[in-house]
Amino acid sequence: MIEQRIQQQFIDSADLKYQSAQVLGKPIAEAVQALLACITSGGKILACGSGVSAPEAQQFAACCVAGFERDRPELAAIALCSDGALLTVPSGNDDSSQQFARQVRALGQAGDLLLVLTVNGAEGSVLGAVHAAHERDMSVIALSGRSGGSLAGLLRETDVLICVPHDRAARVREVHALVLNCLSDGIDAQLFGEQEIL
Repeated sequence: MIEQRIQQQFIDSADLKYQSAQVLGKPIAEAVQALLACITSGGKILACGSGVSAPEAQQFAACCVAGFERDRPELAAIALCSDGALLTVPSGNDDSSQQFARQVRALGQAGDLLLVLTVNGAEGSVLGAVHAAHERDMSVIALSGRSGGSLAGLLRETDVLICVPHDRAARVREVHALVLNCLSDGIDAQLFGEQEIL
């Protein structure tokens, strides 16, 4: 019984990834181009994720700085933190919807890029970050699930929405991990040339 359930998890994940390849190929390519435009113009990437998507944002920033699958020069990227220290201010304000927005306003500049990860596109902290990025004249790449939620309505024509067409959070996060690998690989291939995939 449990083995069949486990096998079905693999099958469902593989099916969604296969279906998503055609749907998401174009927006992922657009996101690679947006990242390249930021990097080659001297900008930096700010990445953040809500809840369990936060470690994915950290991993993406680490791949930019430390390299993805090859030794190469560092690329400027920062993962915004989601801990409580930023929420504790002298006024006692603990508005968690501003935790990423404050960091974007403090660190972001025109020409930088914000990459956000969310499953449902409705978290206040992610929406606040997008607002702050637009205030700073930054582009946004948004990875979401389902229909993109409220997040989809905030994005501008110059932003990129990569929306995994699925309702189950686990499946959405699995595809997000693959999308981030595609972005990292695309950046490296465009900046430093293609290399054989081992």
